[in-house]
Amino acid sequence: MSLPFRIAIVVLGFALLGASPVRVGLLPSGPNDGITDVPGVRIGQLTKIEGSNVRTGATGVIGNADPWNNRVAAATNDLNGNGELSGAHWVDQSGFLETPIVLTDTLDVGRADDGVVSWMDEHHPMIGVRDDVPLPVVAECDDQGINDIRGRHVGAEDVRAMLDSARPGNFARGSVGAGTGMHAFGFKGGIGSASRVLPKALGGYTVGVLVNVNTGSRQELLVDGVHVGQALRDVLLPVYPHAYLPQPRHGRAADGSIIIVVATDAPLDALRLRDLAKRSTLGLARVGATSHVSSGDLMIAFSTTHTYPRAGGIAGPPLETDEDRIDALFGATVDATEAAIYDAIFSATTISGQYGITLYGLPFSRVLPLLPAAH
Repeated sequence: MSLPFRIAIVVLGFALLGASPVRVGLLPSGPNDGITDVPGVRIGQLTKIEGSNVRTGATGVIGNADPWNNRVAAATNDLNGNGELSGAHWVDQSGFLETPIVLTDTLDVGRADDGVVSWMDEHHPMIGVRDDVPLPVVAECDDQGINDIRGRHVGAEDVRAMLDSARPGNFARGSVGAGTGMHAFGFKGGIGSASRVLPKALGGYTVGVLVNVNTGSRQELLVDGVHVGQALRDVLLPVYPHAYLPQPRHGRAADGSIIIVVATDAPLDALRLRDLAKRSTLGLARVGATSHVSSGDLMIAFSTTHTYPRAGGIAGPPLETDEDRIDALFGATVDATEAAIYDAIFSATTISGQYGITLYGLPFSRVLPLLPAAH
């Protein structure tokens, strides 16, 4: 077997770097239309494409320059729990996040966890000596079929290197990172992101969302309220060429999952951040998803400006309590989540993998004629 290699995607353009071509809501996006529009947030990605059977990877979200010593307020939410978001118990108990968030495939959760520990040990030599020990936050979606998931191709060293490579600014979307082998509504899925910026009168805050979309059946897909999935029910269908390996109709392999990461620079505590995480489910509903029994639909939200220094105390400006501003943050979260899911779907490119299985990307050009004239 050839050695695994990492693909660095440097081509500029919508297909790789966002953003969604569908207008969502009235608020403007930030300059990257992504989660990195929230100051301090960095993204790292590992895309593994090897031979004909490896189509997987990982995506890392780091909330600030030193998440271990400058812990950001955080909270989680689960819409449906047939999935894993490790470390969630401590996040919800403590009200903060002290590690990166890593997204990967289902069977590589343990390996990604090991990589986060190695990365943190490298940067913080007192972990396990005089400091506490971390409980990494790793979330998964199932990329079996097109990817040889049993091979567990994302290693601890891959994750450590990915986290070292994390940067602010724009980043690749679609069939990259943890989204490399994912599906969405019967098309190719993957990584998407979007942001919304509140007006100065409402605080001027930014909300950024990153998703790994691996969910939904074809007939469910809505785009701008239009039943696009039903209109395209007979085109760009997934290819499962071997009779002994038919397209799955039930369970995680068919219904998939979604991971939603919400970041904001609004000073919010865990209680309000859980509210933001809950509102992201409304953005998911706008694209038609119903959260199947076998779905793992999991969310985590954090604030970069309400922090808990390891040295003690609480840092940052006073908590935002104005109800009009909170409502605006809720709306921004819903809009950014919907836009991030569109970004994932329309940025994803057709990919073939194990057993000759092919998942087709959905070009926006196929959808545009179905939408209201405003688009």
